[in-house]
Amino acid sequence: MYFLSDNTVGASPKILDAIVKANAGHAGSYGADAWTERVEKQLRGFFECDLDVFLVTTGTAANALAAAAICPPWGTLITHRESHVIDDECGAPEFFMGGAKIVGLPGIGGKITPEAVHAHFEAEPGGTRRPPIKGLSIAQGTEFGLAYSPQEIAALSAAIRPHGLKLHMDGARFSNALIAQGCSPAEMTWKSGVDVLSLGGTKNGCLMAEAVIFFDRTLAEDFRFRRKRGGQTLSKQRLIAAQFEAFLDQDHWRELASHANAMARRLADGLTGIPGIRLGWAQQINEVFPIMPRAMWGYLTAQGVKCYDWSETSLAPENAVAPDEVILRFVTSFETHADEIDGVVARARDFAKG
Repeated sequence: MYFLSDNTVGASPKILDAIVKANAGHAGSYGADAWTERVEKQLRGFFECDLDVFLVTTGTAANALAAAAICPPWGTLITHRESHVIDDECGAPEFFMGGAKIVGLPGIGGKITPEAVHAHFEAEPGGTRRPPIKGLSIAQGTEFGLAYSPQEIAALSAAIRPHGLKLHMDGARFSNALIAQGCSPAEMTWKSGVDVLSLGGTKNGCLMAEAVIFFDRTLAEDFRFRRKRGGQTLSKQRLIAAQFEAFLDQDHWRELASHANAMARRLADGLTGIPGIRLGWAQQINEVFPIMPRAMWGYLTAQGVKCYDWSETSLAPENAVAPDEVILRFVTSFETHADEIDGVVARARDFAKG
């Protein structure tokens, strides 16, 4: 019963098979191959627009290089105060931005609101005392399992445009968010004002495959040099492109993300039916955040349930964690089985019964 993350499982068999097939024979290097060409075409169809695509191997590289494309060394990138970009990239965005500042804004469930953006701008002193704000980065979904709707993204875009900011989306769980919101990729990105997207494949069935996608193509003019300088211009890029090709083929991404989300819903429904358990945030993507007695968590751990205890900073005040409680994070994946979910729920129920 292993729920630490969706990147602890392997790759989808279909994607592994695509890698094996692409491995045979010879092909052009550094992206001059048929797989990359096909994936670029697939992604233009997927997003229903012209765009520029740069394949990389990790989410850290995708986020850090994308941040550098929208924020110069003398600028500031704003994001949620507990976002992956600010908390979990070991300073990579700051490094690739050349020393630019990252500032975190508050927000329930990891979401930034237009009101928070306006308040931050109003508090800025101006002049040269602080680096000017140049970009906004949001996570889709957030570190607390919530997904922005297209309307919420459009409202954020409208809030930053008068200030000349660009909008980046960290889409590590983009597929799961698409399923949760029931909208199209275009509606969730460029139609709502997203300029650049870090499209994640690794957490949804790929071996290692991420993409930096520019909807504002002017931002991509020098990105090939940024990617090369960052060590992410791959000589055997066809092996990354082959993963995305299989990922997108016949909506395989949807199959994988739908299963992960459904398993999370099963877990959320099962746990919230047990006295003493409530959710920290609504279950939307493939993450569940139950608040439960600490003693129950200890019992589940002893029974072999693996998950993380999580930050409570972004909870709504009325849903605060009591001293004898803990908030946990369970992450489901395309490989999660229903019997694993039912095993957790059964053990929690046994503990609640005494």
